[in-house]
Amino acid sequence: MDRCAAGPVAVVYPEAVWYSYVDLADIDEIVESHLKNGRIVERLLTPPHLGR
Repeated sequence: MDRCAAGPVAVVYPEAVWYSYVDLADIDEIVESHLKNGRIVERLLTPPHLGR
């Protein structure tokens, strides 16, 4: 997926929203906010130029 250099990263499909995260609390926030409630976690978005 060509973004490993920005790692650790996670991507949510089908939207193709890329997240960078630091710890388990960030992952919990992504799951709760984005996956369960459909709200993007703006502060954790991976800048589009990183890892490419």
